[in-house]
Parts: sequence; structure tokens; C-alpha cells
Amino acid sequence: MERAADLDPLVDLLRGRRLAVLTGAGCSTESGIPDYRGEGTVRRARAPLQFAEFVGDPAARRRYWARSVVGWPRLRAARPNAGHAALAALEAARVVAGLITQNVDRLHAAAGSREVVELHGALHEARCLACGAREARDALQARLLHENPGFDARAAEALPDGDAELPAGLVDGFRVVGCQACGGDLKPDVVFFGEAVPRAAREAGGALLRGAEALLVAGSSLTVFSGYRFVREARALGLPVAILTLGPTRGDGDAQVKVEARLGEALPALASALGA
Repeated sequence: MERAADLDPLVDLLRGRRLAVLTGAGCSTESGIPDYRGEGTVRRARAPLQFAEFVGDPAARRRYWARSVVGWPRLRAARPNAGHAALAALEAARVVAGLITQNVDRLHAAAGSREVVELHGALHEARCLACGAREARDALQARLLHENPGFDARAAEALPDGDAELPAGLVDGFRVVGCQACGGDLKPDVVFFGEAVPRAAREAGGALLRGAEALLVAGSSLTVFSGYRFVREARALGLPVAILTLGPTRGDGDAQVKVEARLGEALPALASALGA
């Protein structure tokens, strides 16, 4: 693939360096997964569910799981795009040490990336809030559908992170299932807004960064601190920071290079230029 001229500053900064890569929703939009802040966000804007609301309000949990029954198959059917494949190729070429991702779709792993820190978890499992038991999301999907025969939301609009927009009447009659081990309330094994990122994930991301020579931010607005913290840590370590994403980011002032481009086109070009 011919490298676009506007990637030259990015290539010049990153060439010859071992990279840590922080990825956000912009990596997955070209796989058909909506994001919270990218193109089209205003049209579909809805405040994301807060952790305290999910834990404290049975009606909120019912809404979440009803929407998730619709959203999960769509997210599960998503496939890695050229950007995911390029990052996996960079890792295989030992240019990328590993990925820290804010995404919960596991598309990096599906593309072949091996060193992946899932900062916010993944939707592929649910966890009991009472006893901590885990259940595969596919198995939970089968139980939810069994308890809600005839549940039909085929016209629902897809939203970020396996969510969907449903009419209130469809949600009101939805039956939620509990933990198979203790009957407790189930939560997707992801970090909700207002919930702390697990310490193990923070530490794994920090270790990956300390073993790198530069940080590339790909497809993240860095609006939430869970991702931006690694930009700050990179600066404290004296590592150069490069940002490749569409639109403004919280870290624009921290970056030595910022390039705006679609990742499905730019990441393969970058990978080729860096020897992958």
C-alpha cells in the first residue's frame, strides 16, 4: 500500500522504536461498532449507563440486559478490520510490544494480537456482583432468550459497546436472569462509567509502557482518564507520544506528532512503512 504523505511525521518519529499502542473506539468503528464520540455521535447521543445506577436500580439493570440481548449478537458478529490486522502485524514484526485497549470487543485478539491489556474488560463474560462467579456471554444470551420467548427487537438501533435503543414498552416486560451459582445480580465484565479500572489492568498497562520506547495512541479521544493516564505516564518517562485518530483529543498538547486519518487506511500504511 502506498504511504500517504501526511504520515511522514508519524513514521519519522516512530521508526526504529519499540512501541506501546493505546487503542480506542476509533479502531473498531470500521468494523461496524459505533463509538461514543466519533462521527454521528450527536445523532445517537445518550448518556452511558453509570455503575452506581446499574448496581442500585433494578429497572436500570433490566433496561441494560434487554438492550444487550439485541446488541450482543451484533457485536459478536463484528470482525477485525484492516487497522486491527496492521497492529497485529506490527506486533508479529516486534515493532509493537503490545496493546493497551479501551475497547471491550476483543477484536484485537481476533486479529492476532497477543499482548493485549483490556483496560475496561470485555463483553464476552458476565460476572456475579454477589459471589464473583463468571459466565460466558453466549451462555447467558441463551438463558435470557429462554426466559423471554418471542422477544423481538430486530428494528432496534445499535449503540456503542453492545448496547441498543429499545422502546420502553419492550423493556418493561423483560425478565432478567441471575447468577447460576448463587442467584445474585449479573454484570457484564466491563468497567462502566463511574467504576474504577481494576488495579491489575492499570499495572499491566504501565509495565507494557515502561518496556517501550514510544507511545502510539490510535483511535482514542483520550477523554476518559483511564486512557489519558498512559499519555501522562509516557511523558513522565520521557517517551515520545504520537496520536493517530480523527478529531481533537485530550492529549493533543502532549503529543510530538498528531495525524488525523481513518485507521483502516492509515494503520496498514504505517505498518508497511515501519517494516511489518
